[in-house]
Amino acid sequence: MRVRTEIDEGGLARVTLCRGEAGNAIDLELARGLLDAARACERGAVRAVLLTGEGKSFCVGGDLREFAAFSGEALEKHLVAVTDALHDALRTFAALDAPLVAAVQGAVAGAGIGLAAAADVTLAADTATFTAAYTGIGYSPDAGVSWSLPRLIGPKRALDLLLTNRRIPAAEAAAIGLVSRAVPAGELAADAERTAEALRRGPTAAYGATRRLVGAGPTANLGPHLDREARALAAAATSEEGREGVAAFLGKRAPEFTRVPPRA
Repeated sequence: MRVRTEIDEGGLARVTLCRGEAGNAIDLELARGLLDAARACERGAVRAVLLTGEGKSFCVGGDLREFAAFSGEALEKHLVAVTDALHDALRTFAALDAPLVAAVQGAVAGAGIGLAAAADVTLAADTATFTAAYTGIGYSPDAGVSWSLPRLIGPKRALDLLLTNRRIPAAEAAAIGLVSRAVPAGELAADAERTAEALRRGPTAAYGATRRLVGAGPTANLGPHLDREARALAAAATSEEGREGVAAFLGKRAPEFTRVPPRA
């Protein structure tokens, strides 16, 4: 089993990459396992997703040993199969209302950066390092890296990392916006659990609307985007979550959003 998915009764999905001995390198089986995990989250009543990787490294990118077993047209077909599954997984996670939290450690390279960048909140161990790596082996990016990096850190910084393959430490990754924050390595797992649990207790539909608005913002014209915000806000205000949130605020109590079932 390359990917383990556990969804608890509270709606927190824990998705774990299970190739720690291989740096969680992405082969065809792992890519398909990640897609299965995303679809399980899509089907289930999931309120938050926590993505982690076993072993010393979160994900070192594609499995070059597997890729080297193919050549010519067979290699092309194999890479298309891997990226199709991986990209479908990323699309599925992105379409959820449930926010995605990633906890990353050790080496994060290639498609591993794409997975880290796809999360809404990315926590990095202070000992983690990040390397694009693609052009170092004559490849171009996948896993949404050429889309997410320019949006997170700007096109100049993105090209610096993608063309030079400069390895950056977690502190720099946090400073430029590649990850949300760097935390002491010994506290990474607990911090990630606390973050995911707090999001699990939150307003899932409002999170989904917020994810979509932020995702659309960088390429939207201001006028239509303001209209989109207004419609989303009106829908949120009249929803069960919105009514509970306002009632809790006026009643000076903590909101109980978990009473409102998330969209399946």
